Amino acid sequence: MTTLAHYLNTNANSPALNDVITTVTGVGKTISQLLRKGALADILGEAGNQNVQGEEQKKLDVLANDLLLDALAKNTHCAGVASEELDDATPANADGSLLVLFDPLDGSSNIDINMAVGTIFSILPYQRQGQLSENSDFLQAGNQQLAAGYLLYGTSTVLALTIANNVVMFSLDPDTNDYILIEDNVQIDADTSEYAINASNYRYWRAPMQQYIDELIAGEAGVRGRDFNTRWVAAMVGDVHRILCRGGLFTYPFDTKYANKAGKLRLMYEANPMSLLIERAGGGATDAVNRILDIEPTDIHQRVPVVLGSKNEVAYIKDLHVKHAGQ
Repeated sequence: MTTLAHYLNTNANSPALNDVITTVTGVGKTISQLLRKGALADILGEAGNQNVQGEEQKKLDVLANDLLLDALAKNTHCAGVASEELDDATPANADGSLLVLFDPLDGSSNIDINMAVGTIFSILPYQRQGQLSENSDFLQAGNQQLAAGYLLYGTSTVLALTIANNVVMFSLDPDTNDYILIEDNVQIDADTSEYAINASNYRYWRAPMQQYIDELIAGEAGVRGRDFNTRWVAAMVGDVHRILCRGGLFTYPFDTKYANKAGKLRLMYEANPMSLLIERAGGGATDAVNRILDIEPTDIHQRVPVVLGSKNEVAYIKDLHVKHAGQ
């Protein structure tokens, strides 16, 4: 059996990267234990305040955020930490060479109903060693990520990780408390008949996305000539995990529901790390037209539309948007 520690020592090619990933996944073990205890650990319900996104925070949102922030701040290789839950990035160790961004508990609305949630993380290089990090240091395109991954807390705790050109998966062994390698080269089929989307927002979508979903619903009788199935976990980490396991498409497209938001998902904490995983597993990831990993961020809490998964479906959606724009 290959443990995470052995894999990192063999493949990370960077003691700093190795150490930071070990810190994040170590906190993941604690979060996993808390989730297993559920109400017995007093982690259910609202925390009584909102995050920077204006969303009500769950108790475990706050706890997971604090656990990650404290652990990474103590890591000498970490120059700064940015969390989806906090207004500004937190400077850590000026001599560190890495920056870490995270969504401490993606899908936290699922906690109280005992459904899947997860932790998403992204690691970037730090260019100004010797100086305290600032928000602007994090504003790097996703193609600059040195590593990315997520921890899915479901029926078992699973780590999906990319540090080179491939994607690997580990499962947390409850007996040894070690992450054990279960898949060493995750690949996504180019075609799929499964998609995930919040259909309740249909009336707010742009015309090409409405057309796309109409075509899928029409199934065998429509222009696509085959039936499609809908799956929706209400946690991006769960939907992306399903795609890495068996293919599919996930999208949270541009909509007009909120005039000041281009999309629901955050570029730095969700779209970039998930896009890196998906692309390295052979899939595609766009904002419907443009490659997500090439987007130059302007704010650490920037939002973007997201279309990712099996590459032929991602390309099909892009074609619909391009044709519509040319009409």
